[in-house]
Amino acid sequence: QVQLVESGGGLVQAGGSLTLSCAASGRLFSINDMGWYRQAPGKQRELVAVSSSGDSIKYADSVKGRFTISRDNAKNKVYLQMNSLKPEDTAVYYCYAARVLSDATKYTYWGQGTQVTVSS
Repeated sequence: QVQLVESGGGLVQAGGSLTLSCAASGRLFSINDMGWYRQAPGKQRELVAVSSSGDSIKYADSVKGRFTISRDNAKNKVYLQMNSLKPEDTAVYYCYAARVLSDATKYTYWGQGTQVTVSS
């Protein structure tokens, strides 16, 4: 119903920058939120940044001031600009979208993930 495809991952040195992109396709009429999660080896998947349809943006404390999320609704895309990358940012980054139908009903969608590796 909703498909997400990420791109832009790669290998960068600490202090460098990288931009991730996610293109959404399918039935997008009811998509409320889009954002990014990441999962490092041996760690749980964690929220990185999310942008809601109500213009609310939330960042993980660990990335505040370094990462910037943006949306291009006309292109059905969400981006993550990552600056001042640290080795601890190394993870698989997943594009995320959600349809919030009610307080009790929420559907989430995930991309396939893109690897970000930060070397020191």
